[in-house]
Amino acid sequence: MSKTADWAAQRRRMVDVQLRRRGIRDARVLAAMIAIPREQFIPAPGRKASYDDEPAGIGHGQSISQPYMVALMAECLELKGTEVVLEVGAGSGYHAAVLGALADRVIAVEVIPELAEQARQNLDRTGYGRNVEVHCADGSLGWPGCEPYDAISVAAAAPEVPAALLDQLADPGRMVIPVGPELDQDLRVIARSGGKLSTRVATLCRFVPLRGRQGWK
Repeated sequence: MSKTADWAAQRRRMVDVQLRRRGIRDARVLAAMIAIPREQFIPAPGRKASYDDEPAGIGHGQSISQPYMVALMAECLELKGTEVVLEVGAGSGYHAAVLGALADRVIAVEVIPELAEQARQNLDRTGYGRNVEVHCADGSLGWPGCEPYDAISVAAAAPEVPAALLDQLADPGRMVIPVGPELDQDLRVIARSGGKLSTRVATLCRFVPLRGRQGWK
């Protein structure tokens, strides 16, 4: 079996075992996860573990979330393909690639310059950068100028939901964000509709801290 075929087989196994068996049902999310080459977003030394059921290190003390968490966050946003999405915490670009396959446009913000450049290169090389913009900035402040966003996905844990992100969320709109202490958080799904906000907890989780003016100092 060629290496390319082997990676494809690992993706299919990941979707069947890690996603479907845990209740991920959105067909578009499953299709994106089975198509996008996660291994291309992980530095070579750790690439053999690309489809393990755990986060993957990408350097600079950061990681790509566990495949199930990426899929769950995407499913919680209920994307139909017409949305403009803000992603906070672009990392190496994998989650942005998944969101880009599900939405019309993605604005991805990453605070670490080296990772922002890595994300751009990974997205361009794999062909998933067509509708994704990557900016290096304080993601806790969102990305003013392109709001309101139909959906906001935050891949770093905040002590509280940043007011700047709520201000940039459309009506109707949905945000998924881990909130809580630095070691353990709730993955919250926040929906705005008719001027009102509602919140539910999708699962318990553990993310790297959201650094910035409205995150952890």
